[in-house]
Amino acid sequence: MPELPEVEALAAYLRERAVGHTVDRFEVASFSALKTYDPAPSAVKDLPITSAGRHGKFLDVGIGPEIHLVVHLARAGWLHYRDSFKSPAPLKPGSGPIAIRVRLDDGSGFDLTEAGTQKSLAAYLVRDPSEVPGVARLGPDALAVSRDEFADRLRAQNGQIKGVLTSQEVLAGIGNAYSDEILHAAKMSPFALTGKLTDDQITSLYEAMREVETDAVERSVGQKAAELKGEKRAGMRVHARTGLPCPACGDTVREVSFADKSLQYCPTCQTGGKPLADRRMSKLMR
Repeated sequence: MPELPEVEALAAYLRERAVGHTVDRFEVASFSALKTYDPAPSAVKDLPITSAGRHGKFLDVGIGPEIHLVVHLARAGWLHYRDSFKSPAPLKPGSGPIAIRVRLDDGSGFDLTEAGTQKSLAAYLVRDPSEVPGVARLGPDALAVSRDEFADRLRAQNGQIKGVLTSQEVLAGIGNAYSDEILHAAKMSPFALTGKLTDDQITSLYEAMREVETDAVERSVGQKAAELKGEKRAGMRVHARTGLPCPACGDTVREVSFADKSLQYCPTCQTGGKPLADRRMSKLMR
């Protein structure tokens, strides 16, 4: 799933490439992807792209004086920028992975796509981004929150730190991948309880969050959209590296699997050398 650094990079790429150009056509191939009906897609024709930014993991493309295309790419969604399209013909509904296509006046534009059969990509045409339910519920941005506010928001929760970090209502922008990286950098177990964190642990976690997210943004911004996924994978130290050596200590990176996702960690760096119980594997061994 694209997280804060990748969405920030996509916004930066659109600011460089698309802002200032006019929408020629806004085409919807997957009607389930567009969650709004007013303004209608036809309302953006001949309007300029005026801005590109984000709200947590939501991409926000400003169109004309008062319309926003707000997109949550979900687990398998992506933005593909085209310098030119192969065919001028309109998209056919249900034609492959393309959910929405935005054609611009210079022949370029971008596709919003989603791989797989589980369709979760969500796009909204709204006059105010706060009209999007997910945006309205967001906590402060992970790169904008102060250390004291960070501490207050964590201590207001009662749960395992991995889940709290990835709750968008607590902090906006952090997902499964970068929470693994932040916890590794902070040398903290993903199952540590927020209510038991000391002031020093919270400070270490805050500094790790700032370092990991800022570094990822710096590596991502300036990359073409097609290169961002590879850049993300290359920068990971534990996430999606199960069975490989930890770059910090050399221990083997371990995994805990859940129904629809997994987390990765280093026992030596994060859990005092003790592997965490993998409930899925434990059931298979019975």
